[in-house]
Amino acid sequence: MIRNTLYLPELREMLAEGDAAGLGEFCTAIHPARTAEFMEGLDAAEVWEVLRHAEPMRRAEIFSFLEQPRQVEMLETLDPQEMAELVADLAHDDRVDILQDAEPQTVEELLPLVPDEERRDILRLSAYPEDTAGAIMTSEYARLNEDDTIDAAVEAITRSLREGDLQTINYLYVVDKADHLRGVVSVAQLLSALAKPAMQIGDIMNQSVVSVDVDADQEKVAAEVARYDFAAIPVVDAEHHMLGVITHDDVIDVVREEAVEDAQRIGAVDPLEETYLETSLLTLTWKRGIWLIILFFGALLTAIALRGYEDRLAQWAWLVLFIPLVISSGGNSGSQSATLIISALAAGHISLTDWSRIVVRELVQGILLGAFLGLIGYGAARMLGVASFDAAVVPITLLLVVLCGTLTGSLLPLLFRRLGFDPAIMSTPFVAGIIDLVGIVIYMTVASRLLAA
Repeated sequence: MIRNTLYLPELREMLAEGDAAGLGEFCTAIHPARTAEFMEGLDAAEVWEVLRHAEPMRRAEIFSFLEQPRQVEMLETLDPQEMAELVADLAHDDRVDILQDAEPQTVEELLPLVPDEERRDILRLSAYPEDTAGAIMTSEYARLNEDDTIDAAVEAITRSLREGDLQTINYLYVVDKADHLRGVVSVAQLLSALAKPAMQIGDIMNQSVVSVDVDADQEKVAAEVARYDFAAIPVVDAEHHMLGVITHDDVIDVVREEAVEDAQRIGAVDPLEETYLETSLLTLTWKRGIWLIILFFGALLTAIALRGYEDRLAQWAWLVLFIPLVISSGGNSGSQSATLIISALAAGHISLTDWSRIVVRELVQGILLGAFLGLIGYGAARMLGVASFDAAVVPITLLLVVLCGTLTGSLLPLLFRRLGFDPAIMSTPFVAGIIDLVGIVIYMTVASRLLAA
């Protein structure tokens, strides 16, 4: 990682001199993300020494922008009491994420030092399964009762903002006495109703509220937020009790995480749980090796298939020249189709009900691409001295193999989605491996029919 060292000499000088005023100004003068960036060259103890000079909420805000390994290092190596106070000030969803990455011994040491209410919230959010709405939601949200007056609602929101208890006020969620989600009020609606301070929130709320179940997959949550262009979305349980909200920044993290996982699967790598540099060599080797072994055996089947055609290859030796051309054309076309379908599924541009339209489109594309490559292949065969009739093996094979590749590459991800698996598992190298084997069979079959005639 490239570090921004612009302020490092000044920071270290202020630390050495104990310049409290200068360090305090540094923590407040620029955006917290930039403050965290400028401290990347400091060690954990130095970072904390700087953060001591910030107000608690500002300190937590800057800390949240540090790289997660640095955050965990600070929790594990610095004074437990101070770290417990810091954890209590962090955003509810952020502190759960950090504690889940820390050593269990550290968590056991810190939790008893965290205030009771905050500790209960941490334990509650930590109980939800990973990659679900519950695991990424926060319990910091603007909550109103439907029988609150406009005046009381404004006072409650103002108080919560002053105490730093809210992560977002884009939406004010309305609940009944049993905590059931009843509606939502925008800040604009609330402000426009200030002229009627005695009016109840229930009279101005929007009762049509889009929410997600606490057990919903995080990808579904991200899709819902993108579909409605929300800044936040409420999370409810099976009985529609309001449990928390998921904000747009959490959705961005989900989208980025899922995109990285899909890219790794498409590249035939089992998704990494940590960053590339933090993953041990043994783990990295295993996550790559398991797929390489599968692909290796796929290639081995191709070799076995070729062995079955030894006599024909000996009889028509020129066929060997075009084996790489045939299998690469089929594999590449299949990989293209798989990538297009997987990305379209991830973006929500297509669904399983579109399978017939997809088949027609890929069929037409397969014919067009296969015919175009076939013409080039025929010309190449003639240039290499293959007789005009014999050379027809190449374009016919290319047409069939490319057609097979486009159909296989598009239908297999749909099949995996239908079976409830991640379509990205049907990675492009996996599709290419299948088409390699099928391509050899098609090639030898076409050659046998034409050349033996």
